[in-house]
Amino acid sequence: MRIDNVLSVKGLFFLLLFSAVVLVADSINFSKMLGAEKQHFTFFQFVGPIAGSFLGAGVGVLSVLLAQLISFIYLGKPAELFNLLRFLPMLFATFYFAKYSKGKLGQAAAPLICMALFILHPVGSQAWYYSLYWLIPLFVLLLPENLFLRSLGATFTAHSIGSTLFLYFIPSTPALWVALIPVVAFERTLFALGISASFVAFNTVLARVDALSKSPLISIDRRYVLFAKA
Repeated sequence: MRIDNVLSVKGLFFLLLFSAVVLVADSINFSKMLGAEKQHFTFFQFVGPIAGSFLGAGVGVLSVLLAQLISFIYLGKPAELFNLLRFLPMLFATFYFAKYSKGKLGQAAAPLICMALFILHPVGSQAWYYSLYWLIPLFVLLLPENLFLRSLGATFTAHSIGSTLFLYFIPSTPALWVALIPVVAFERTLFALGISASFVAFNTVLARVDALSKSPLISIDRRYVLFAKA
């Protein structure tokens, strides 16, 4: 989607709606990030990746970055390096979600690079099988199109970036990574379900807004619009 489309009434409506939802979601903790003091996953994990599907990959990534910056400033989060680096996982997840149906495997590059970096790390090499989770985004691209699988690939893309940053910037032990394996399976399944639900909700709301204009400027997937007219 071109920048001028984003500056349309409906484009701005989406950006405002998305930013407001991100602000609320990012202020509600979902679960504690094990091994990191005062770090939590928030309900932003359920919303973040979907923007690129409506605005296109490039503008979608920028909108997620903007929403994260607004949330970061408004919530008064400490301007620490790890907090700033935590912007990256959702940006890559947004790109993956947006490009999912394009028939390209470029989205798999980040998880595969993260696997290599994880295994090369002295601690990560002792729990290398943890990184096998990051084959999921690649496998998803090879399977028939499915919203839940798309969401699963996106959240594990975010997971690959976040885990690798954690490994390199926060002291950890092999035992921690092994203990996280079942936790990751549970959390990421919930995140994928949340992303799927958010995508349906946004499609439904934006379809109502889209109906007010004869020139659609937001990409809506009408397969996921609730109560759509036949």
